[in-house]
Amino acid sequence: MNEHPRLTSLAHGGGCGCKLAPSVLRELLANQPVAQAFPQLLVGTETSDDAAVWQVDDKTCVIATTDFFMPMVDDPHDFGRIAATNAISDIYAMGGRPIMALAILGMPIDKLPPEQIRQILEGGREICAEAGIPVAGGHSIDAPEPIYGLAVIGLCHPSELRRNADAKPGDALILTKGLGVGIYSAAIKKGALDAAGLAEMVASATTLNRIGMELAKRADVHAITDVTGFGILGHGLEIARGAGLRLRIDLARLPLLGRAAELAQAGFATGASTRNWAAYGAEVELPAGLADWQRAILTDPQTSGGLLIACAPESAEDILAQIRAAGLPLAAIMGRAEAGPPGISVM
Repeated sequence: MNEHPRLTSLAHGGGCGCKLAPSVLRELLANQPVAQAFPQLLVGTETSDDAAVWQVDDKTCVIATTDFFMPMVDDPHDFGRIAATNAISDIYAMGGRPIMALAILGMPIDKLPPEQIRQILEGGREICAEAGIPVAGGHSIDAPEPIYGLAVIGLCHPSELRRNADAKPGDALILTKGLGVGIYSAAIKKGALDAAGLAEMVASATTLNRIGMELAKRADVHAITDVTGFGILGHGLEIARGAGLRLRIDLARLPLLGRAAELAQAGFATGASTRNWAAYGAEVELPAGLADWQRAILTDPQTSGGLLIACAPESAEDILAQIRAAGLPLAAIMGRAEAGPPGISVM
C-alpha cells in the first residue's frame, strides 16, 4: 500500500512559526517609502498593524491583508481551516468585516495527491463560508513545500478602525485565546501530542476572531491586534511601540491551552520562539528567576491566536464578559498599559 507523506514532514517549519524573525522583518522594511505620499492610506507599514487600510470616503475604509504558511498539522482539511482562520483574523483585528478572499496555494505536486490538495482548499472554503465570504479566486504554483493561505479584503467605518498606535495609558489588556499553539506544534512534530491535545489546538486555531468586529464598535476599545508568530511579547511590543507606552503583563493571568505549561516544561518549543527572544528580548523586562519554559510561553509563536485588546479599565470586566459570551471561554484580563518608555515588563 502506498503511504502518502505526512504534511508536516514536507515543510521545514509550520504555521506562523514560519514568519521571519521580528528583527529581520524590521530591517527589511526600514527603508520603505512613507505613507504620507498617499493621504488615503490610513494604515501602511509604519505601526506593524495587521493589515493595510485605504479610506474610500467618509463612511468606508477598505482593509487588505494576506497571510499564508506551511502546515503545522497533518490533516489537510484542518490545515486549510487553520490557515484560512488565521488570514481572516487580520481583518477582524483592524475592526473590519471581511467581504471576500483569494486563495494562495503552493504545492509539491509530485509528492501530494490531488485529493489532499483539494481537502486543503475545501478546509479554507469551509472557514470562509463560516465567516460569510466567498473564495473569489486565487493563484497557485508548484512549490517544493506545501503553502496555503488567503488574501482577504474587508470593510469598516473610519470610526471603527483600530490601530496599534491608539492604546492609552491606563488601558486594561485582554487576551481572547489561550497561548501554547507553537508548543503544541512542536509536540506534534515529535509525535508527543495525543488526540485530545490535537483536537484542543485545532479547535482554538479554527475559532474565528469575529469578536474584533463587534468590539470595534465600542469607543472604550482603543486598540486591537492578533497574536500570531511573534508571540504575546512580540505583538504586545507592537502596541507598546506604536502607542509609546509600557505594557505590564501578569504572567499568572495569561490564559494557556490545557497542556501548554506541561509541554513547555518538558522542553517542547519551536525554533521561532528562540528567534523571537533574540529579536526583541532587549525591550522586555522579565522577573528574576523566571524559568526558561516560562519564557518559552511568552515567546511562543501562535498560529491563528487570539486578539490582544487595549480598553478603558472601567469597561474591562464588561468587555471580558462580552468576549466570553461570544465563545472564547479562556479570555482573560492579563495586564495594563502605562506611561513610560516603550517596552514590556512581565510581573
